[in-house]
Amino acid sequence: MGHIRLTGVKKCFGDVMVIPPLDLEIEDGEFVVFVGPSGCGKSTLLRLIAGLEDVTEGVVEIDGIEATSLPPAKRRLAMVFQSYALYPHMSVRKNIAFPMKMARIPQDEQERRITDAARVLNLTDYLDRRPGQLSGGQRQRVAIGRAIVREPSAFLFDEPLSNLDAALRVGMRLEISELHKRLATTMVYVTHDQVEAMTMADQIVVLHAGRIEQVGSPLELYREPSNLFVAGFIGSPKMNLIAGPVAAKYNAHTIGIRPEHIDVSANSGLWSGTIGVSEHLGSDTFFRVNIHGLDEPLTVRTDGEIGLRYGDTIHLTPNPDHLHRFDAQAARLA
Repeated sequence: MGHIRLTGVKKCFGDVMVIPPLDLEIEDGEFVVFVGPSGCGKSTLLRLIAGLEDVTEGVVEIDGIEATSLPPAKRRLAMVFQSYALYPHMSVRKNIAFPMKMARIPQDEQERRITDAARVLNLTDYLDRRPGQLSGGQRQRVAIGRAIVREPSAFLFDEPLSNLDAALRVGMRLEISELHKRLATTMVYVTHDQVEAMTMADQIVVLHAGRIEQVGSPLELYREPSNLFVAGFIGSPKMNLIAGPVAAKYNAHTIGIRPEHIDVSANSGLWSGTIGVSEHLGSDTFFRVNIHGLDEPLTVRTDGEIGLRYGDTIHLTPNPDHLHRFDAQAARLA
């Protein structure tokens, strides 16, 4: 079980409303990612679900039971924080066992859960070590193990990888995704990194200024962003957004085109410009192209062996089948 429903949930700090009333449903077994820029309310929303913040208005339901006023310990949720919050004087085994000890779970059951969690997280050989003897990735796995042994209805992750270096983040991202497949338990995951969101989520919740801008699968958000904010936030590199006379030709206030949906030619095209900064990534190259008549450069994805360089003239043609159109209120046009 791990079905979560928020109905009319609002959060205020004093006179400041940080989350306007919102509705959200998270299905049992889903991996749902809250994503958005810093200050958008994603961690606050997670803490409202966990019971670490009081709801100003609205209802929180967990597995069909109203949990709005329940304390965190009664919600059958396990939270993994950005900081590992491990006890440095305790072994890995004792760190993992701590929440079960507090819940007075029998010793033999504790040992069974510790053994199972250690096997799933590849921590069996480290159970007698202390946190200071582990790498950052291993310490994060211990924190996850401490959550697993509680056998919760859902796991809540608050930017758990932000303290790791780039290589470890990629590895842990894969490990958490694999863990979700093995456990088949609901996971709600907060991040500001849209690449994490795109690669891990079943459903993404895009937040901006406390409001839900769009909910959908990664590909739904990528292919059909509901507004300019989602269009500009989801995707790396981000979508090119063009307003003014160029957009007006397409009966739109603003048009959007992703870097991979622009055809490149050294000879002819709809737009022409000069190549600025480029990023060579082996199989792909990303050019920043200064287009005549446009205020902002366009980012274009090309073949890694294209052979063009800084200062060269280049001709671009957007693929009309992948053009996104938005009105003056930033909403998507059909």
